[in-house]
Amino acid sequence: MTETDPRQNQPPAQQSLEWHAGDMPYSLEFGDHFYCRTEGRLECGHVFLAGNRLPARWNAGGAFTIGELGFGTGLNFCETWRQWKQAQVSNGRLHFVSFERFPMRADEIDRALSHWPEIAAERQALVGTWSNSPGGRIDIDFNTVRLTVVCGTALDGVSQCRESFDAWYLDGFAPSRNPDMWSSVLMQAVFDRTVRGGTFATYAAAGFARRNLAAAGFAVERLPGFAGKREMLRGDKA
Repeated sequence: MTETDPRQNQPPAQQSLEWHAGDMPYSLEFGDHFYCRTEGRLECGHVFLAGNRLPARWNAGGAFTIGELGFGTGLNFCETWRQWKQAQVSNGRLHFVSFERFPMRADEIDRALSHWPEIAAERQALVGTWSNSPGGRIDIDFNTVRLTVVCGTALDGVSQCRESFDAWYLDGFAPSRNPDMWSSVLMQAVFDRTVRGGTFATYAAAGFARRNLAAAGFAVERLPGFAGKREMLRGDKA
């Protein structure tokens, strides 16, 4: 079931895209690709799932909430959902909450994710319930997995959200191209809405992003990045 908050009537901002190599979206606003050109799906596994110690943390069962800055094509959601199903979590419930300023249309998501046959089932389910004019707060229930996408600026969305988060995927465009997504005030809002023992992971390793995460209160560590990238960041809330 898909629900859009009727109180939010303003249409979302639309992003100008180019398509490289047929199915690789490129943002003209931010001058950057949406994910690693080498293999975006495997990057998700290396950075966001492994960086948050997933799926091992799901073994305890119960409810688990992931927050994401930047829904983009939905690749991280679909790969996470695929791994959740493979993990066969007993008595588990996953809530994936993403904050996205420029929501893509259903046909754009379908075009981008068609690159990966491994997530074909998840892509088809997502696209089949997604609107070509998404906006507001969107809730889609997929049995043991619930997707929420909050359309608008990340700072407004995170500051006003009612959820508490066990893990974060910090996946905005590169800090040099989209510094607002890595600001000290947003990183503080992320920290404040993270449960004790919660985590974050990100492909970014820029000095100011690392300093803002540490200043917010996270214990930050650097790990080897994906596909030859020297570093990535992960951290915990003690």
